[in-house]
Amino acid sequence: MAKKSTTETLPRLDSSPALRTQLLKYCRLQPGEIWEDPLGRHRIGVLDATNSEDVGCLFKGTSADLMVNDPPYNFTVGGKRTTALSSKALEQYMEFSRAWVENVRTVLSPAAHFYVWLGAEQKEEFQPLPDFMLMMREFNDLKSRSFITLRNQRGYGTQKNWMAVRQELLYYTKDKPEFQVGYTDIPKVLKGYYKTVQGKRTENIQRSRSDTIRPGNVWLDIQQVFYRMEENVPGAFAQKPLRAIERILSSAPEAQVIGDLFSHSGTSVIAAERVQRSCYTADIDPLFAELTIRRLEHYRNTGRTGWQWRNPFPEIEDQL
Repeated sequence: MAKKSTTETLPRLDSSPALRTQLLKYCRLQPGEIWEDPLGRHRIGVLDATNSEDVGCLFKGTSADLMVNDPPYNFTVGGKRTTALSSKALEQYMEFSRAWVENVRTVLSPAAHFYVWLGAEQKEEFQPLPDFMLMMREFNDLKSRSFITLRNQRGYGTQKNWMAVRQELLYYTKDKPEFQVGYTDIPKVLKGYYKTVQGKRTENIQRSRSDTIRPGNVWLDIQQVFYRMEENVPGAFAQKPLRAIERILSSAPEAQVIGDLFSHSGTSVIAAERVQRSCYTADIDPLFAELTIRRLEHYRNTGRTGWQWRNPFPEIEDQL
């Protein structure tokens, strides 16, 4: 019997033009169209986050209690410059950012949470992170709350610099939405001498012997998604961990409508589905909107949060 493959069945969908052409015919949505969940909970569209009419059509008068967005970061990943992961003039990127943030503001509830994943290109003055943070000062109704760092377990190899092992997450609020303090089973992995008391040096782990602690703004316990994990979506190049979105949702128990203008692998939809909340999401690329719909259907049919290394497009299995 042939040994079962444990490598991903699809390459990055943004860097394989021939595969994209092959898969587009299996996408049920065209630009401007929206998929309505037959159970009435979610909405998924092929829409432009910078287009106010598109965003308005997605929400149809409904307000978002929480928005979590993962826009492109304006630099390449893995040395591949593609349409989805490209680098443009910083001024252009900030115009793009200003436009989609403005559209978010139009659909936020009077009291709402707003999260943005962002990157910092070390070789380009850490752009776009600092420029984005400065831009956010223009929106007086959105107040900065926290700067969260998610540990990237693997990082990027380098011989001439500190290894990049982080992912930035900015947290803002509109007015004062409810924030619920949560607890997690994060181990106290960072040991070291904390202080000296009566001549005895005490490790920081001594400060708490409880089984759970409150997560701070450095998340060490959430695994970066890779192909061996069940939640992996083959072909997705910027997938966020499900546990990260679930932690965000658990801190906002009153948030019933979740918004995400950059769906990509559909993590926000799965997180919302698992706690029986609604998610209105979109992606400008029909392939990732289709992946989002398929991931939701796959979860409802099997209970699995992703495909691990298996192919989410069985229609082309023979050709692969």
